[in-house]
Amino acid sequence: MNKKKNDMKLMLCCLLWFLLYVSVESKSLDPYKVLGVDKDASQRQIQKAFHKLSLQYHPDKNKNKGAQEKFSEINNAYEILSDEEKRKNYDMFGDARGSTGFDGGSSGNRGGHTFFRSGGGPGGQSGFSFSPDDWQTTGGQSGGSKSYSFSFGGNSGGNSFGFDMGDVFSNFFGGSFGGRQSRGDSGRSQSGFGGSPKKSLVSVNSGIYKKEVVEKGFTWLLLSYTPSMKGMQHYESTIEEVASSLKGALEVGSLNCEAESSLCKELGIRVRNTPRVYVYSYKAGDTGSLLEYTGDVTVKELKSFAQDHLPKFSKRVTLAQFEANSGKWGSLPKVMLLSTKKDTPVIWRALSGLYRKRFVFYDTQVQDVSDPSVKQLGVDQLPAVVGWLSNGDKQILKSGIHVKDMKSAIGDLSSLLDGFEKKNKKIASSQSTKSQADSNKESVPLLTAKNFDAVCGEQTPVCIVGIFKSSKGKEKLHTILSSVSQKSLVRRQNFDSGPRDSVSYAILDTSKQSSFLNAFDKSGFKSSDTFLIAYKRRKSKFSAFTGDITSEEVEKFIGSVLNGDVQFSKTRQKPTMK
Repeated sequence: MNKKKNDMKLMLCCLLWFLLYVSVESKSLDPYKVLGVDKDASQRQIQKAFHKLSLQYHPDKNKNKGAQEKFSEINNAYEILSDEEKRKNYDMFGDARGSTGFDGGSSGNRGGHTFFRSGGGPGGQSGFSFSPDDWQTTGGQSGGSKSYSFSFGGNSGGNSFGFDMGDVFSNFFGGSFGGRQSRGDSGRSQSGFGGSPKKSLVSVNSGIYKKEVVEKGFTWLLLSYTPSMKGMQHYESTIEEVASSLKGALEVGSLNCEAESSLCKELGIRVRNTPRVYVYSYKAGDTGSLLEYTGDVTVKELKSFAQDHLPKFSKRVTLAQFEANSGKWGSLPKVMLLSTKKDTPVIWRALSGLYRKRFVFYDTQVQDVSDPSVKQLGVDQLPAVVGWLSNGDKQILKSGIHVKDMKSAIGDLSSLLDGFEKKNKKIASSQSTKSQADSNKESVPLLTAKNFDAVCGEQTPVCIVGIFKSSKGKEKLHTILSSVSQKSLVRRQNFDSGPRDSVSYAILDTSKQSSFLNAFDKSGFKSSDTFLIAYKRRKSKFSAFTGDITSEEVEKFIGSVLNGDVQFSKTRQKPTMK
C-alpha cells in the first residue's frame, strides 16, 4: 500500500515539475525573437521572415523532431504578429489574448498564492491547484499550504502554451482524461497546422469554379486542402502576398477537397498529406486549364509562376506588321498598347484575358514619341492605347498613362474599353442597317439594258416591274417591293419552284426607258405616276396593276399573279431597253 502511495507521489511530483517547466518555457518564447525581427517590424518584414523560416523548417523537408517543434514555434509566432489585435495585446500584456500571463498573483483566503491566465478570479478559474505539502489530491484544501493554479484556456480546454491537460494525462496514464479524447484522436488542429483558410481566399465550390474561374478569363491560384493538413498558414500567407503584389491581375481561392470531393475528383486533384497549389492558366490557348505548381512555396517563385500563366491574348507586333494587316477589319474592335517595355506588360495581359471575346489585342515596343510611326498614329505621350473601330476609324483612347497601382489601372482601362465597345456597337448597328439597305437595293435593282436579260430573262416565269416617273415614286416602289420580295407568297401547284425562285423584281424609270413601255398597251396606265407590270417574257404576256400602291395591295396583286387569278394580255412587241 505504502509502495503504491509512493509511486503515486512520485508520478504527481514529476507531473508538477513538467507543467512548471513547459509553462515557463512556453512563456519565454518571444515571437519577435522566434521570427528574428525587431519589435517595430512592418508586416512585410514579418511575412518575409516567416516565409524564410517556415520553408527552412517545413515538415516536408525536415523529418527530425527538433525541426518540427521549431516549425510549430514559427507558426505560433506568426499567428500572433500577423494579427494586429493579437500583436497589440502581446506588446501590452505579454499575451496575445490580452491577459498578463504569469503575473504576481494574489493571496487567497488560505494564505496561498494563485496564478491566473484567462480563467477569471479564484472562484471562476479553470485549472489545477497543487499544494506543495498536500499534493496527493488535486485541489487540496490544506489550510497552511501554498496553492499554484494554472489556467488552460477556460472552458475550451485549450491553453496558451500549445498543450492540453487531456493530452498530458493521456501521455502519462494512457487513454483519455476527464472524458476527453487526446488531440490525436479528436482531430483538433494546432494553430498554423490546419483548419479553414483565411477569408481573403475565396472558398471555391462547383458553382464558383464554373462562373468565376472558368468563364471570366482571369488567372486564379487555387489552394487545395483538407482541414487536417499541416502547414496551411505558410501556404496561405505566401499566396496572399503573391495576390497582393498582382492585385487586379490575379484571383486566389481555396478548395476544400473534403467538402468538395466530387469537384476535386472531376478536376483530377488528388488529396495528399500537404496542401497543393494550382493555377488556372490561359497560357496554352483560348480555353483555360488547371495546372499544379510543383516548385518551392516562396513568394518569389510562386509569383514568377503566376505571372508566366497570365493570359497571353495580346499579339506582340511591330507597327510595320500591324500596318500591313490594317486593311483586314472584322466585327471586333482592335486595341493596341504602345510602350517602351520589352515584354507585354502584366496589366495588358490581364485585360486581354478579361476582354478576349470582345476585342482583338495588340502591343508593340517603341523607343519614344519621335518615332515616325508613332507620330503618324497621333500619339504624343507614352504609354498609350490606340483603338480601331470595326469600320477602320482610329481613336487615341489614352496617352501618357500613369499607373498608381495595378488594380486601379486595370479598372481605369476597363472603363475606356467598355466605352469604346459601346461606340463600336453603334457603328456596327449602322453598318448592318446600311448593309441591309444595300442588300434590298440589290434584290430590287433598277432595270437597264445591261441587266434586263438577267432579271427578266426567259428562264424567269414572272418579272414584276415597278414603273415610276418621280424620285418620290421610285423610293415608294423600292421600299414596298423590297419588303414583299422577302415574303413567301402562296401560289398554284402548277409552278414547280418556290415563289422567290419564280418571281424577280425590278424598278424602271420611264423618263429614261420609255421604249420599254411601247411593247405594252399603255391605255390603262399612261397617266399613272407609279404602277406595276407583271411580265412573262417567255409567253410575251403582261398584266398591269394601277391601283393604290401599298404593301397590302401590291402583295395581293403578286399573290393573284402567282395563283393564276389575273388575266394576262399579249404584248405588242418585244420590250427594248436603252
